[in-house]
Amino acid sequence: MKYNKGAILRAIEQPMLRNDLPSFDTGDTIRVDYKVVEGNRTRVQAFEGVVIARKNGKGARSTIMVRKVSFGEGVERVFPLNSPMISGITVVRRGRTRRSKLYYLRDLRGKKARLRTDVGRQEDDRAAVRAARDGADEAS
Repeated sequence: MKYNKGAILRAIEQPMLRNDLPSFDTGDTIRVDYKVVEGNRTRVQAFEGVVIARKNGKGARSTIMVRKVSFGEGVERVFPLNSPMISGITVVRRGRTRRSKLYYLRDLRGKKARLRTDVGRQEDDRAAVRAARDGADEAS
């Protein structure tokens, strides 16, 4: 008897998927609020950087790699997107890229490591925020 393994995996992974994450792509600067456990306390720590890779598509195992430069040293961190340890993701800036993996940024320093701003997507974000704010003002 043959089993449809893809359908079985989707049925198992479906309850673990999150739908509260914003849409973003590689090249975007995001702030990931990640829960850190220290002893018996938990706190939220922000990690802000450029998304240089997205892996494993849209499933429960999808991850993003975020890179930032801290005190002159490049720091990269991989976040599982559907993890309950992520308390929120905020898009800070939209970047314009022509590649899906931006590993070449590791070799660049200073101004050469900057990405161009995608003005069109950034204006769409601002318009959506304005529309939501105007809708909330009219409702009250």
